[in-house]
Amino acid sequence: MPNRLWILVKGELQRLNKYNMTSVSILVAFIWGVMLFFVNADILATLLPIVILLDATMMSLMYVGSVMYFEKSEFTISTMLVTPVSNSELLLSKLLANTVHNIFSSALLIAVFVLIKDVQIHYFLITIGIIVATLTHTLIGIVMAYFSKDFTGALMIVMTFSLTMMTPYTLLMLNIIQGEFWEIILLLNPIQAASEIINAGFVGFQITYKYYLSLGYLVFGSIILYIFYALPKFQDYAVKNSGV
Repeated sequence: MPNRLWILVKGELQRLNKYNMTSVSILVAFIWGVMLFFVNADILATLLPIVILLDATMMSLMYVGSVMYFEKSEFTISTMLVTPVSNSELLLSKLLANTVHNIFSSALLIAVFVLIKDVQIHYFLITIGIIVATLTHTLIGIVMAYFSKDFTGALMIVMTFSLTMMTPYTLLMLNIIQGEFWEIILLLNPIQAASEIINAGFVGFQITYKYYLSLGYLVFGSIILYIFYALPKFQDYAVKNSGV
């Protein structure tokens, strides 16, 4: 299984490159880098974690959603069904490849500001935050793909999710919603939980019990979603898009 999984991951990474997702990542990192380079240092301390958050969450949804749409249009899934690989290997390869791809994308952003702006980073914590946030939202993106019939439908689902999840996160960040009660309740929002664990990677942010709650919620929530929904429904998705 490890050898097959590694081959599948390499194939997924090659597919991401084929569909120009790698080029998009580099372009997005460049654009953000140019924009944030001219930002005041105090504002940068607030904006950079948000940019990393958006890259690890919203961009993960877009990348995996786009790849699965292209796979559907090219009947790649139907080809994979006749190979001696399991559904779990196919699903894990998508999760791992998208995570590796997103780590590369986020690393580009971080490198720019470490080298040029001398931003102080806890490398271990920021890596953990990016990996967990990306895995969680890649899995959510895969589940969303199960419900979309075409690219427009997939885009609408992502937009609806983004609006629904980003609104309370923004309200809390702007102190329109205040209080420890709401801070804890809104950790059920995967965007908010991802923000908590990514922020811990930047020097100056204090690690509190909310960090551990967020980390546990995303890790165990992802495991539950994978075992009880994403994996069991993958076969239905694959068969539905195979023409069988």
